[in-house]
Amino acid sequence: MRGTLRERVQSTLALFPRWLARLGVVDREMGEEIFDLAVPVIVTGGLRTLLRTVDFFMVSLALGSAAVAALQFGFQYSLVALGLGLALASGTISIVSRFTGADDPERTNLALKQSLWLTLLVATPLGVVGWVWAEPLIDVLTDDPRVIALGAVYLKLLMVSVPFHFWTIVSSRALAGVGDTRTPMYIRMSSLPTNTAVNAALIFGLGPFPRLGIAGAAIGTTISNVLQAVLFTAAFLSGRFGIELSLSGPQFDLSIIREIVRVSLPLSGTRLGGIGARFPFLFVLGALGTEVVAAYAIGRRIVTVVRMPAYGYATASSALVGQAIGDGDEATAETYGWQTVRIALATELLLGAAVALGARELALLFSAENVSLTVGFIYVFAAAIAGFSVSRTLQGALRGAGDTRVPFYATMVGNYLIRLPIALLALPTGVAVSAFGYSVAPGFGLGLPAIVVAILADVYVRAAINWARYRSNRWKAIGRAGVARARAGAD
Repeated sequence: MRGTLRERVQSTLALFPRWLARLGVVDREMGEEIFDLAVPVIVTGGLRTLLRTVDFFMVSLALGSAAVAALQFGFQYSLVALGLGLALASGTISIVSRFTGADDPERTNLALKQSLWLTLLVATPLGVVGWVWAEPLIDVLTDDPRVIALGAVYLKLLMVSVPFHFWTIVSSRALAGVGDTRTPMYIRMSSLPTNTAVNAALIFGLGPFPRLGIAGAAIGTTISNVLQAVLFTAAFLSGRFGIELSLSGPQFDLSIIREIVRVSLPLSGTRLGGIGARFPFLFVLGALGTEVVAAYAIGRRIVTVVRMPAYGYATASSALVGQAIGDGDEATAETYGWQTVRIALATELLLGAAVALGARELALLFSAENVSLTVGFIYVFAAAIAGFSVSRTLQGALRGAGDTRVPFYATMVGNYLIRLPIALLALPTGVAVSAFGYSVAPGFGLGLPAIVVAILADVYVRAAINWARYRSNRWKAIGRAGVARARAGAD
């Protein structure tokens, strides 16, 4: 019965790429292959994002706007760690997919080991920093004492799970690199009911559980991350999923480590550059009021759920482009990238329109204290969804070939030359910003209109840069050179 239901769901979902193929949007065979790889990532990421959204909903319901702002500030710092984890994961999928395309399972398994050991090396110190300095980190972003206290509690507990979260991210991308996106979906979905149940029980104090408020949201997430890490490790040790973690044999290979680091470093710059820019951006929002931060957090969180297909398509694009490059078929690699953009745009435009139409109802569902302001932010993020889709999908295609520098430049330009300078104009006249011993008052009192322009301009500039890079075809030479370097280590 369960198998029949799964088959029905799969056959129903498969109608979407076929429908797009009939309309001439995508090639049917490639569209189905891309969609088949992307769907498990979309489902997994969508459910995890939905879970974080439910956290915001429950915290908003239980504790109000100050707690939502605290959750946003604490979560923002956790994104710094997440950015590094995703960079390592991107290096992993890039090299694993190329070894898979070259039909070299021994090097594929060795690449997994290098990624996991690097994960522990990077993640453990980050967890310690977040635990020890949680309160000063939140204090940088706001002078509201209640927000600082709540945000510090959430951040401290959440950072305990960083090594486990890194492990799961890298593991899921390694499996995607060998063409398996379903196993990560099943593993990550298995922990979601536990996460939701623990969060609800501890936030509200249901049954015999204590009412821990915002701490409950962090504890449930930590338990979920530990469980996922254990399940991924068991899957790798079993050797039944196309890639294996063996505790015997060689443990380190400098040529593979160098290639992972070469791909990951610009990506870590991309991630950290984008995340780092959010802190002064949140400072600007905080200067406009806690209510603005809460409305922004809720609006962004709602639209993030429907942006998840772009992440799924980016992962599929990385795997397929990387495998084609490893196989020496650059023409097919290029086609996969463009086909993925087409199907991603079609998906996201439909979802963005749906969210925009239901914006008011969604804001009311979250018990937003300022409904009209929250609705406005939902509209803004929905309007940015096409640019986000193009930017993210092409970044995935470039990543599959090992070309990660230009996406890094795109992120830096979008955030630091577009978003932040425009956003600073929103500050009230006379509000000073201090850095490196200097103090300036950049605000023109433009308020929320400047915030809107900053968000949209940033997204579409990044999309244009990644589009131009992929269209130039210069990434093909980078892909060829990366394959040659990684293979040289086997000689």
